[in-house]
Amino acid sequence: MPLHKLQTTLLIIPTGIGAAIGGYAGDALPIARTLAQVSDRLITHPNVMNGAQLYWPMENAFYVEGYGLDRFAAGDWGLQPVHQNPIGLVIDHAVEDDLRWRHLQAADAARASLGLDIRAYVVTDRPLGVTLKTTASGASWGTLENPGSLLRAAAQLIEQAGVRAIAVIARFPDDEDSPALHAYRHGQGVDPLAGAEAIISHLIVRTFQLPCAHAPALAPLPLDPQISPRSAAEELGYTFLPCVLAGLSRAPQFVLDADKTDASVIAAHQVDAVVVPATAFGGSAVMSLAPQLNRRGALVISVAENTTTMAVNAADLGIQAICVHTYLEAAGAIAAYRAGVAPSALRPTIQSLPSLASISPRPFP
Repeated sequence: MPLHKLQTTLLIIPTGIGAAIGGYAGDALPIARTLAQVSDRLITHPNVMNGAQLYWPMENAFYVEGYGLDRFAAGDWGLQPVHQNPIGLVIDHAVEDDLRWRHLQAADAARASLGLDIRAYVVTDRPLGVTLKTTASGASWGTLENPGSLLRAAAQLIEQAGVRAIAVIARFPDDEDSPALHAYRHGQGVDPLAGAEAIISHLIVRTFQLPCAHAPALAPLPLDPQISPRSAAEELGYTFLPCVLAGLSRAPQFVLDADKTDASVIAAHQVDAVVVPATAFGGSAVMSLAPQLNRRGALVISVAENTTTMAVNAADLGIQAICVHTYLEAAGAIAAYRAGVAPSALRPTIQSLPSLASISPRPFP
């Protein structure tokens, strides 16, 4: 057994649910950077790491698409770190010529300036037909009219170009007068695109078991001097592609039959802490992983300040969580755990050691 076990943190901020932090354009990146400093390994997902043309390289951060993250948390898939992935681009047939060239130039810039291995692109044989929807709670989601066209294009890249990660550029509906878009640009409400983006990437990952992320293709919006800083990253240019390419270049590969003896494969049982918005405990990854952490005496951290449109907290699911107000406190809780310090020792008062007879019995793990 190694003398030093690697501290592994999982940061989850679900997409399309109006998270106060992480519901906008890369505004959760400062959280990821901070938690990466108090962890040996940080596992998170594109919604946290993507900031349109802004991104931040972190050697110990692992960029894992949401469906893959769910399978990882359930113990079905392992994560194999990589040095560099060859990437392929799928471009929606509905993307206009000018907009397509803007995205191809962004890809060429990533090849020339960042040295990324982007092998080829393919245009889908039919328009993908993205539609945007909103639930009664305000969360966003969407549909694809031609999912088969997306899968055929991805299969071509995998079989003919040997790519190991897929970036998808789908044409999303333009609706610059939408109240939801106006609210989002001004730091309120829900990202109207996020739910549909998740549908696209989930389909690729479920089918091919390869890393995937999505960049929506949209016409540039009119200048608005009142844009919220949290949404401003999406105002910088014609494409949101650079962060996706940077993330996919080092996204871990999925190992379907994880070899428990292979020290290079990260498995769910190695996670020491999961950090979740206080009202967003209803996701598959959290519900799979949190009970395991409770049984092992590891950390489940609920962050109250990060409000969402969801209303599922840890107590609703019988999950024991450390409730903190901010991500600064979450970082402190992880640092204390890593140091082997009980959180109660960091408070100004400590209760006397109780008698066993005075403690309410708990179910044996």
